[in-house]
Amino acid sequence: MVAVLKPNATDAQIKNLTEWLEGRGLKVHISKGESYTILGLIGDTSKIDEDLIAGLETVDSVKRVSEPFKSVNRKFHPGDSVINITETLKIGGGHFQIMAGPCSVESPGQILEIAKSVKASGASVLRGGAFKPRTSPYDFQGLRADGIELLLEAKRQTGMPIVTEIMNANHLDMFENVDIIQVGARNMQNFELLKELGKLNKPILLKRGLANTLQELLMSAEYIMAGGNRDIILCERGIRTFETYTRNTLDLSAVPMLKELTHLPVVIDPSHACGLARLVPPMAMAAVAAGAHGLIIEVHNDPVNAMCDGGQSLTPEQFGEVAEKVRKIRGVIS
Repeated sequence: MVAVLKPNATDAQIKNLTEWLEGRGLKVHISKGESYTILGLIGDTSKIDEDLIAGLETVDSVKRVSEPFKSVNRKFHPGDSVINITETLKIGGGHFQIMAGPCSVESPGQILEIAKSVKASGASVLRGGAFKPRTSPYDFQGLRADGIELLLEAKRQTGMPIVTEIMNANHLDMFENVDIIQVGARNMQNFELLKELGKLNKPILLKRGLANTLQELLMSAEYIMAGGNRDIILCERGIRTFETYTRNTLDLSAVPMLKELTHLPVVIDPSHACGLARLVPPMAMAAVAAGAHGLIIEVHNDPVNAMCDGGQSLTPEQFGEVAEKVRKIRGVIS
């Protein structure tokens, strides 16, 4: 349920109404816009008299929200959420960021060389896998804790915030200094992990599962937000279809659809979506034109000899060309 308050509602009136609603077992999310204040009511609203609330002096209108996701719903929060990655770096609304780096961290020299090159080309966040979920148990699984340490060293030397994937809630202590924690496609519905991430005060990059709907993605985001963490970035990384020419099918329609449904920022991962480096540039540009708030792109200084997903990784030179084209497209659409 959503209660839209009148423009002249005072802070005292809003406080009294909020306390009254909370006294009836509801959680109340307050969203203040330029003209209206919206109270999002979360919980069992079936016992709440809609006409009683609508008749209050401070209330302009009351609407019931039919979708199962509440806190992430744009009806609860009409304005775009802006996520603070660092004190000076934001994503969402009018803030656009590119995250770039290797699929997996392999060595000190590798991650530092790539970090310096992608930063010079315009990337603002360094991505890199320390824990790698692989289809085969015999494939390279990442450097784990050592990989995180190498990412943190690259962060110290370049000043770039880092994003890396978590596999298990038991590893949370290792991620204390990680700026953005990524939840991969295979863990999108690991609800116990999502609950633990909901207790953090740290941005979460939540990737859509290989065969999940947008509603299921938003419900997973709801798990995190229900725990108190409102800093969630959604990521479309391609879904499994009958097509075999590409690794997955990049659902670019997810960008405008998600922006309609939710206030959370949306980024695109064209690398995992296509699985082919030559398709990453056009898909990255298309994602920007569709209105994405950011990109996450795999870059490797020696893709042929990469330990993981070299076939979908751009070279630093190729990434520089893509970043320049992205800047031009953003200049046109803005």
